[in-house]
Amino acid sequence: MYGRDPWGGPLEINATDSATDDDRSRNLQDLDRAALSRPLDETQQSWLLGPGEQKKKKKYVDLGCIIVSRKIFVWTVGTLLVSALLAGLITLIVKTVPSHHHRHSPPDNYTLALHKALMFFNAQRSGKLPKHNNVSWRGNSGLQDGKSDPSVLMKDLVGGYYDAGDAIKFNFPASFSMTMLSWSVIEYSAKYEAAGELNHVKEIIKWGTDYLLKTFNNTADTIDRIAAQVGIGDTSGGVSAPNDHYCWMRPEDIDYPRPVYECHSCSDLAAEMAAALASASIVFKDNKAYSQKLVHGARTLFKFARDQRGRYSAGGSDPALFYNSSSYWDEFVWGGAWLYYATGNSSYLQLATHPKLAKHAGAFWGGPDYGVLSWDNKLAGAQVLLSRLRLFLSPGYPYEEILSTFHNQTSIIMCSFLPVFTSFNRTKGGLIQLNHGRPQPLQYVVNAAFLAALYSDYLDAADTPGWYCGPNFYSTDVLREFAKTQIDYILGKNPRKMSYVVGFGNHYPKHVHHRGASIPKNKIKYNCKGGWKWRDTSKPNPNTLVGAMVAGPDKHDGFRDVRTNYNYTEPTLAGNAGLVAALVALSGDKATGIDKNTIFSAVPPMFPTPPPPPAPWKP
Repeated sequence: MYGRDPWGGPLEINATDSATDDDRSRNLQDLDRAALSRPLDETQQSWLLGPGEQKKKKKYVDLGCIIVSRKIFVWTVGTLLVSALLAGLITLIVKTVPSHHHRHSPPDNYTLALHKALMFFNAQRSGKLPKHNNVSWRGNSGLQDGKSDPSVLMKDLVGGYYDAGDAIKFNFPASFSMTMLSWSVIEYSAKYEAAGELNHVKEIIKWGTDYLLKTFNNTADTIDRIAAQVGIGDTSGGVSAPNDHYCWMRPEDIDYPRPVYECHSCSDLAAEMAAALASASIVFKDNKAYSQKLVHGARTLFKFARDQRGRYSAGGSDPALFYNSSSYWDEFVWGGAWLYYATGNSSYLQLATHPKLAKHAGAFWGGPDYGVLSWDNKLAGAQVLLSRLRLFLSPGYPYEEILSTFHNQTSIIMCSFLPVFTSFNRTKGGLIQLNHGRPQPLQYVVNAAFLAALYSDYLDAADTPGWYCGPNFYSTDVLREFAKTQIDYILGKNPRKMSYVVGFGNHYPKHVHHRGASIPKNKIKYNCKGGWKWRDTSKPNPNTLVGAMVAGPDKHDGFRDVRTNYNYTEPTLAGNAGLVAALVALSGDKATGIDKNTIFSAVPPMFPTPPPPPAPWKP
């Protein structure tokens, strides 16, 4: 066995050598130092001399890989030890001294307004109210709805929502309201959760869909009627019989009969109700039994809509006076799109993208109201909804032709919202006139703000920086800015410095056209005409209808806070649903964006259909 001599030669070590280390070190002293051909450095000399001859302290420290000055080594080690001691002391102080947590930044105006806007739905509830309804001046009402009309098939019509400042329950705008709320939850559930409102908004939707399920035979596959409306409001021709418009009463005090309007040919209503139930089924997909119940009801309604063609408000019926439907083709596209998302059944997509259906719905022609989403016309909403499919799944043939048309039309609609284009006028204060100066403008404005913010988020999620309006390219930020300016106007950034959402800010309408809010809860029952004094008084409402968005200003930014003028001061379900949708889209952190996948949870993977196998070869 050989070791390596540090001076270059082999050093033989006998295994049998019993010499100790001390003996070997003494033997090394006998070496002829003069024979070394080169001078030795201090380290080598000390090694040869052995410990007995080392009298001075070492000036250097051998760290193996390097040799350093002893002073530097001591200073370095000392510095490190002191630094470690100080670091430990500081850590101990930080750990033991009570820390002051930084407060989170306050919620933005859109989140604050969202909390209030959702409360409006609590105030509009009909039926037996839950204990946590949180509207002190409301109580149980409409507990005889359906039972008081012997001519109708559906006897239990308790529940649902009152439409506006009266006590009528209109299925048509109520269904649209539930669809809009469901759409906003599907896209922005994370923002609702961040605001602490997810459970609340889902409860609001369920209150509406539970009632819609009562208005037809939801267990059947085929139906022949729908209870379309509870209560009537026709006061024309000097009618003085008690009804929901002639009388000014708290809903809790109503004692007159409330007729039920049934329809047997109502494609628009049935398809809108199908859209409401289908969209809600996606919201409640984690509740499998309820979600399936909603899907079954939606299928039944859509079949009825296609089998029994006709408008629900035809023939001068009571609904025609208040919520007259112009056609049912847009509801076919809208309902078909929602049923496709809810079921994944491609037959609904084939229907929603059928060229003839799109033509009848007005997809290929303009008109003054083109691109305006409302409780009557859902085409603009359906086009945005189906553009989503093209952006994220791109199903291709045979849907691409109409989907690309809808996508292009959506781009044109978004262009029409921008101030540089003249499709719609604006007030001097900046409010877009989507209804061309007619009364009650805000319900249309909030829907447009929602579509603009949503489409902006679609493009961002698809890594698309913007879109073209003719030769000009516009950033997605421009769309979001449009939505913000319109909602900011509604929240108080307008010439009157007035918020049109009750309870938001310091200056808002105090004379809202609303029976329940205008009559005090003082244990006095005011009869049909007895409540007129509360309608006609100039005093503010005794009850605050928190979150209600009133009808809005006129085309000159003017507004009269007068209870008897419903064109200024009456709120509606559909208006507030659009407001909630727009607020949640703008609220919180923009980086949160949309939920890209939940809406597609029932849609199967889209792969091209493989060709059939070749026929067996024959010689």
